[in-house]
Amino acid sequence: MKKEQIEKEPVLRVEDLSVSFHMYDKGLEQYDLKVISDLSLDVRPGEIAAIAESKGVNVVFHPEPEEMYPKNYNTYVVMETLTDTLCGAKRPGHFRGVCTVVNKLFNIVQPDKAFFGQKDAQQLAIIKRMVSDLNMNVKVYGCPIVREEDGLAKSSRNSYLSAKERKAALCLSRSIFAAQDLIESGERNADIVRTAVREIIEAEPLAQIDYIEVVDLGNMQPVDSLGESGLVAIAVYIGKTRLIDNYLFDFDE
Repeated sequence: MKKEQIEKEPVLRVEDLSVSFHMYDKGLEQYDLKVISDLSLDVRPGEIAAIAESKGVNVVFHPEPEEMYPKNYNTYVVMETLTDTLCGAKRPGHFRGVCTVVNKLFNIVQPDKAFFGQKDAQQLAIIKRMVSDLNMNVKVYGCPIVREEDGLAKSSRNSYLSAKERKAALCLSRSIFAAQDLIESGERNADIVRTAVREIIEAEPLAQIDYIEVVDLGNMQPVDSLGESGLVAIAVYIGKTRLIDNYLFDFDE
C-alpha cells in the first residue's frame, strides 16, 4: 500500500489487501491468519498461501517461529496500565507477547497501514498506544465488528459451539446491544450499564461470566461515570468456549 493522506478511517475492501501476516508470539502460540474480509477464517499453515491468494493477497509474510525467536531470545515489549484490566488481567503475559510480536512485525515489514479488529478492543488500544509511544511510522486502523445475521460477533471460536451453545451465545450480543441502547439514551452511570449486561447474561444457564466491565478508552481502567468515550467489554464462557464482545463509543467523533 502506498502512503497517502487519510482524513477518516477507510473502509477496507478485499482489493485493498496486499499483505497478510501469520504471527507467532514467544512460547509459540499461533495466531490465526488475519484476512480482514473473513474474520471467521481459521486455517492451517499449509493452506495459507492458497487461501491468501484467493482473497486477493499478493504477499504473505510467514516466517518460521525459530526465525522470529531464535535461541537465547530475551527482548520483550512491556506496556503498563492498559494491559492491567480485562483480558490482560485474566491472561497474564498475553499482551507482552502481542506487543513484542507486533513490534517485530512492524520493524521487519515496515507497513504504511495496519488493520486490527475492534472485537479485540483492548488489543487495538494497546497497539495504537505502542505505535504512538514508540514513534512508529505506521497508521493503525480499527475495523468494525462483523456480526452474523442474528447478532453474534464473528469468530473462529464460534465453530466450537454446539447447536445449543450457539443459541445460548446470543446472550453476549443481546447484552451489548442493551448497553448500547442505555448509553445512547443518555445513561452515564457505569454500574447501571454493568448490571443490565450482567442480568441478561446470567439469565442464560450455559453462560459463565469471565468479566463485565466499563472502561475509559484512554487507559482501559474501570470508570464509575461514563464520559464522552469509553468501552463496554465482556468475556463469557459458553460451555468451554470463551467468547468476547464489546461496544465502543466515542461521542466526540
